[in-house]
Amino acid sequence: MQVQRKPLKPLDQALQELLAHAQARPDVELVDTFDADGRVLLQDAVSPLQVPPQDNSAMDGYALRAADWEADLPLPVSQRIPAGTSPAPLAPASVARIFTGAPVPAGADAVVMQEDCEGVEDGRVRIKARPQAGQWIRRAGEDITLGATVIAAGTRLTPAHLGLAASMGFARLQVARKPRVALFSTGDELVMPGTVAPQDMKPGSIYNSNRFFLRALLLRMGCEVTDLGIVPDDRQATIDALARAAAGHDLIVTSGGVSVGEEDHIRPAVQQLGQLDLWQIDIKPGKPFAYGRVNRSEEGAGFAHFIGLPGNPVSSFVTFQVLVRPFLLRLQGVDNVLPRGMPARADFALPKADRRREFLRVRYNARGGLELFGNQSSGVLTSAAWGDGVVDNPAGTTIAEGDTVRFIPFAELMA
Repeated sequence: MQVQRKPLKPLDQALQELLAHAQARPDVELVDTFDADGRVLLQDAVSPLQVPPQDNSAMDGYALRAADWEADLPLPVSQRIPAGTSPAPLAPASVARIFTGAPVPAGADAVVMQEDCEGVEDGRVRIKARPQAGQWIRRAGEDITLGATVIAAGTRLTPAHLGLAASMGFARLQVARKPRVALFSTGDELVMPGTVAPQDMKPGSIYNSNRFFLRALLLRMGCEVTDLGIVPDDRQATIDALARAAAGHDLIVTSGGVSVGEEDHIRPAVQQLGQLDLWQIDIKPGKPFAYGRVNRSEEGAGFAHFIGLPGNPVSSFVTFQVLVRPFLLRLQGVDNVLPRGMPARADFALPKADRRREFLRVRYNARGGLELFGNQSSGVLTSAAWGDGVVDNPAGTTIAEGDTVRFIPFAELMA
């Protein structure tokens, strides 16, 4: 009797179902603005002031009334205005020596850069170019207006956001608590680098690469990571590891063991401790994926989310980017969790369409187009290190050289 294959789940549907499990309101933490890079803001940053607070000079030079200028007529310097001082109103028919960032005195309507001025005897200054009203003046509130929502809740903060928050006087910010993630790998074939020399590796053994890039990706996502190492291919060992991981963590991430073979123990172990959905997703690489919940042993202690990634390194790498990353962002209160793609020119051909949605490892060439890594196998991690990003190629789609494709940079996926 022929076994009927279960249809593959489209990636967009899988992501929608996964994000539906991440709707809980994140815990709030108050942190120093210095330490908020990469954190998710949970309260709108509303400006209590305008920035700049008053008109100020964009240049070192001289402030004056534009109407007082006459060709070859020197004007006296009536005051000197460094940044951080409070100037007197500008005396009629005079100029004020002014420095970048200093307040423009009342009565002045232009600043002339010092390169367009020359000093003459008796402390007077000749303005060599006719000034225009408003030139080289930064207006009060032109950056930030009083009462404006400058940084919206749900924003993942960048260094520019921190400077912006500081310019409004925010010494501390309300952000989402860092997700606590437990990470481990499964497989008797896995060996940690440094424990066995390459020439002494047993047949069938491989170094555990997934643990290194997954930990790094989780840290880049602002997580607190507990590395629980390698769990052997044993049912009870897997159950014990999951039970330990559930305590004190929001999410458990594993790689390997999510298929249905006799040595794949993740599925029955998670089902024993909670619940599990095992999906075959319509993407290449990265078809097998699992989501579930592992109940904590204490009464009423809730559960930890569980995500099981495939064992092949590129499959694990890609599924993390397209599924785990959005899930972690949503856990922290981010609404728009989808990576931003951009159009780019394919300087390669893909004449054979795949039935699955493909994420092809590519990089920019000197001509500004994308070139394709020669081996797109799910076990070739070199392709991810070599590449600048991936082409998101729809199922059943061929690519001809010169076609416009959707490119997602790794810089977007790993920020």
